[in-house]
Amino acid sequence: MKSRAFQSSYEVPACATPLQATITVPGSKSITNRALPMAALANGRTRLRGALFSDDSRYFIQSLQRLGYRVEIDEMAKEVIVYGAGIEPLQHVQGLDLFVGNSGTSARFLSAFVSLGKGSYRIDGVSRMRERPIAALIAALRELDVDVVDELGTGCPPILIEAQGLRGGTVLMSGKDSSQFVSGLLIAAPYAKDEVTLIVQGELVSAPYVTMTLAMMRQFGATVNQEGNVFHVVPSHYVAKDYMIEPDASGASYFLAAAAICGGTVTILGLGRDSLQGDAQFAQVLANMGCTVRYGFDRIELSGPPEGLRGIDVDLFAMSDMVPTLAAIAPLAREKVRIRNVANIRLKETDRIRACVTELRRFGVTVTEFDDGLEIEPCDQLQEGVTVQTYDDHRMAMAFSILGLRVPGTRIENPACTAKTYPEFFQHLEETIRGGA
Repeated sequence: MKSRAFQSSYEVPACATPLQATITVPGSKSITNRALPMAALANGRTRLRGALFSDDSRYFIQSLQRLGYRVEIDEMAKEVIVYGAGIEPLQHVQGLDLFVGNSGTSARFLSAFVSLGKGSYRIDGVSRMRERPIAALIAALRELDVDVVDELGTGCPPILIEAQGLRGGTVLMSGKDSSQFVSGLLIAAPYAKDEVTLIVQGELVSAPYVTMTLAMMRQFGATVNQEGNVFHVVPSHYVAKDYMIEPDASGASYFLAAAAICGGTVTILGLGRDSLQGDAQFAQVLANMGCTVRYGFDRIELSGPPEGLRGIDVDLFAMSDMVPTLAAIAPLAREKVRIRNVANIRLKETDRIRACVTELRRFGVTVTEFDDGLEIEPCDQLQEGVTVQTYDDHRMAMAFSILGLRVPGTRIENPACTAKTYPEFFQHLEETIRGGA
């Protein structure tokens, strides 16, 4: 069989019977890409178990190695060993180029990370990365005396950084565009010269990701306090440790959605009620649509409703990566589905609102597009034989593969784009249909 990685399109297998599958998804991208800089800044050897090996995490690992940190990987064991060295490797760097592909976390976290040192850096990525805003983080770094400019004057990468260390002090930052700006600055803040006070103005998009960042900073030994939208970080140090990374809740969402529309039961191992990841709450959205959800300490079990999904009107501001997943299964609900307050996803790997609207219409679905979301009508006769355009967006590919389980002949264009966060996705999808992954 031709490798999925080299197919121009992938035909989604039909789901003919209710699912009965137990699945272990790869490690969390969000946790992996937070643990890497914390481990690098800690003094000593950190072992990251259950790490994600994908395009995004590889770009981050390669960047740390280029910066002079010793990082060893064992993909078979899903482990990364980081030999932390504080900010010492960042002290004498001149003219270093860091290429991050289309990894927003890498671009944003590394911008703050390298600002801790003394030297000059250029951070760039693929063409889409040059359209993804980073101006809010640039402004915040400038407030902390970092000499940073957007090379093309667009507020997007490539960015040039002349670092002399992070001064500390009070900095204001908008919360509307990306929580990654906030997380990137927080991760670096313990190594600033003085206490950092970060004030987030307005509602913070995807706030659970910042909650995750704070929890991990504390797990790694940093001192950080939160009072509403004000964060205080005192100078401190991360501590090297043995750290277990949770399975990826965003990746798990596709299999939960599969059970929601195909019936049967899917169990996700390693992801329980106490997950650090806000996207684990997507199971509750599906519960509100009629699914039965059971949480354990180390698992989530979801059963689809025999009578079909109910419609829902939902604000996904806190878990906006789940929009394509919900949008893709929405036509199979009994009533319309309205998704609100997710204008920020127009700035992701693609404009995800527009992309979801366009691809749903290929299936014959009636969709209304709003500035901040979309409304999807039920559709009894979905168009078969559709080739879904993915816009080189991993979440579009994975989400619409789930709809394809119920629509014969659905093909996914450029399936290799899932390598950004979930290289084994289509293999796991096929195994799920057969009864386990």
